[in-house]
Amino acid sequence: MAPRTRRTPGAKARWEREARAALGPDYEGGSVPLLVDAPVDPNEEYLGKLGFPGALPLTRGIQPTMYRGRLWTFRQYSGYGSSTETNRRFRYLLEGGQTGLSVAFDLPTQIGYDSDHARAKGEVGRSGVAITTVGDMRSLFDQIPLDQATVSMTINATAPILTALLVAVAEEQGVPRARLGGTVQNDILKEYIARGTYIYPPGPSIRLAVDLIEFATKEMPQWNYISVSGYHMREAGATAAQEVAFTVANAIAYVRAITARGLDLDEILPRLSFFFSSDRNFLEEVAKFRAARRLWADIAKNELGAKKARSWPMRFHTQTAGSSLTAQQPELNVVRTTLEALAAVLGGTQSLHTNALDEAIGLPTAPAARLALRTQQLVAEESGVPSTVDPLGGAYAIEYLTDRVESEAREYLARIEAMGGSLVAVERGFFQSEIANEAYRVARAREAKTEVVVGVNEFTDGNSRFSLVGKRGQGRRLKIGQGPELEQKRRLATWKSERNASATADALATLRRDTEAGKNVMSPLLAALRAGATLGEVAGQWREIFGEYTPSRAF
Repeated sequence: MAPRTRRTPGAKARWEREARAALGPDYEGGSVPLLVDAPVDPNEEYLGKLGFPGALPLTRGIQPTMYRGRLWTFRQYSGYGSSTETNRRFRYLLEGGQTGLSVAFDLPTQIGYDSDHARAKGEVGRSGVAITTVGDMRSLFDQIPLDQATVSMTINATAPILTALLVAVAEEQGVPRARLGGTVQNDILKEYIARGTYIYPPGPSIRLAVDLIEFATKEMPQWNYISVSGYHMREAGATAAQEVAFTVANAIAYVRAITARGLDLDEILPRLSFFFSSDRNFLEEVAKFRAARRLWADIAKNELGAKKARSWPMRFHTQTAGSSLTAQQPELNVVRTTLEALAAVLGGTQSLHTNALDEAIGLPTAPAARLALRTQQLVAEESGVPSTVDPLGGAYAIEYLTDRVESEAREYLARIEAMGGSLVAVERGFFQSEIANEAYRVARAREAKTEVVVGVNEFTDGNSRFSLVGKRGQGRRLKIGQGPELEQKRRLATWKSERNASATADALATLRRDTEAGKNVMSPLLAALRAGATLGEVAGQWREIFGEYTPSRAF
């Protein structure tokens, strides 16, 4: 039998001295100590912070059996060109085993312009699908039964319009709104912080978001009406702790706005969801998801005052980090995405999108999109990871990092609360400043090569070709020419010429009156869209009423 080393404080100190001496004077450490030892736990606080899966503090997962009972949803984010082209991609992914649809919209759709607007020129169908009318939404989901496929829509400033369009098409299919399942992002605050696709000032924007939530609470019981997103803040440069803190702060702001409308907290929280990035630092990302879940459960129960157990869990979608993808040696992106997907699963995500290897070059090609989906399927079916709930739980390093991320996030939340909440912090440029400082630090570290990006600032041999996709080492790229834009404009012109112009004008006038009167906009909005109104016409009316937002330059 091998001799046992006594784990005394003196023995650990000697080990640390010897280890640091071996590493040399330039050793600076990292985000986790060289060795994380078992915690001193006289009052069993360590075990109390873990708990059991499906029970408070929810560190280990929101379901007792997690993936043994049901795998996460495979929800690949897709959309480009026209609605008919995106429909073909949707059906391709569904046939390949995707279990949920996630719609990417083009920039004009996101900021409330029709495809024929002067400001939409050159952007139609480029970064997502162009949707302007009920007809576009109808062709987007052609031959896709909306009572069977759940739909996620990444849309914010125009979220009420796109949700109403989806309701209209579902009801054309014979699917009542009460049976429509899916999620709309509807998180406008993060647009002011990181992404930039806002239209109106924050106050009116939150009013529209809450209108959608109120409508869905009463009429769409299977619809998740907001997905509070940290993903785009992380992509802009936020740390793991900042991503958690800023996302939770925004969620608190929405909950307060919703309850001020008179809605019951325990009715709205079970359908409030979250959206996070899974980034490069594998262990920290696993810990981040666990910390966020534990933090939210405590806030929902003890600070917001939710009484029912179903109100406490944090349900979240995860997307692997787009900012981690590189145009150099893009085949390495498969490895990056696999590690990031695995971190999300080990962290307990409910839904996952894996990025395609060619997304640093352009929109994903069909083979690359299929490979990204297969990456999830390999983790699910071959890794063995889903067989055990929270398999890294109890690991000293994971629990150390979980505690650290939660502690740093709480410090940020206290600062934001002292300012007056997320809305004030947005207007002051606080979030933007914190994220910009971190992004600058990372850029400097990469320039100095103290942070290595394989294939970019180190190990750069082999950067001359895109070798994994295509023939003879030449990478194929999905190119969006002028054709989809011209076709979309023709479709829109036909739509406008064939609709009942008088009925459309009357419906838009009713929408304007109800908006100015402070009424919930969703019912008159749905009526206007069914009468033939376009996305740009609705958003244009709201621009006239609310004005457009000018961002803070405080930071």
